[in-house]
Formats: sequence, C-alpha cells, structure tokens
Amino acid sequence: EYKRELTKDVEGLEKEVVSFLNTYGGELVFGLSDDGTLYGVSDPDDAQKKIAQRLSENVRPSCLGLFDIDVESAEGGKHLVKVTVSSGADKPYYIAKYGMSTKGCHYRVGSTCRPMPESMIRELYAKRVPTTLKNIVSPEQDLTFNLLKIYYEEHGHKLNDQFAKTLDFLT
Repeated sequence: EYKRELTKDVEGLEKEVVSFLNTYGGELVFGLSDDGTLYGVSDPDDAQKKIAQRLSENVRPSCLGLFDIDVESAEGGKHLVKVTVSSGADKPYYIAKYGMSTKGCHYRVGSTCRPMPESMIRELYAKRVPTTLKNIVSPEQDLTFNLLKIYYEEHGHKLNDQFAKTLDFLT
C-alpha cells in the first residue's frame, strides 16, 4: 500500500495496519503516491517515531513486535519509510478510538481495506485464547503445591495426594 505522506488522520496509517494485522500482513510505504510517483519523506527519522508512537497508542490489542519500520533511499536523495506488518494472533485488531466495531475493525481484500462485518468480528474474537491462570504455562514444572496443601489443612480441609490433579492444577 502506497501513501504519499503520513497524515494525522487514522485512515492513512492505523486503518491500513489494522487491516494487515487482521489478514495476512503487508507493507505500507510512505513517500510514494498510488500511481508510484516518488515524493519522498522529508524527515524520515521523525516519521519513524510518529508511526511507532501512533501504532502503540491507537491500535488494540497491542501490535508491538508485529511491525517493523525501515528507511530506504530512493532516487534524487529522497527517502521512503516502509512499515512491514505481520499478521497478528490476537484478532480482531481495531482502532482504539472506534473500539471493536465495524468502524474500528478492518481487513484486506486484494488491494482494498474494508470494514469488518459484525459477524466476522464476533467469530475472530471467539477464536482468541484467553490468558487465564489455567492457560499460563509455569516455567517451573516440578510443582508440588505443598504450601497450598498446608494452608488448606491448617483451615480444616483434608486433601488427598491427588488434590493438584483433581483441582486441575496440573496440565
């Protein structure tokens, strides 16, 4: 996707990045018009900072680590800023100010960015794996739960040796 310049409007950056995150990833190049005319970016360092800040503030869930920003040299000493976006795992991604709605969620169809239908938003959200204590893998796998057993027994609750398995603590 080509953009002549980085505008303040979320339509030019956040909407495109959200659409890439929600589908198969993609690239956004600043400094080129839709027809491929080279304009360049006047201050590529500033553009990189603004892009990173806007994506961290305006895209939910966080897309940090799912995009990369590079500056490329072009003809005539001009520079392009390229944002490479991966497909995200926590779909649906959305523009924070619009929330998880058809106005905030977008996806790619070919070279176009489209609003996501409510049914698609619900389906993608339902596929998310929630981060709960039950789903978090402990880095320490030699678990005994002895302190928990002592606590229960001090409060008058007798536990057998299979309590950790019975209470689904072990996976």
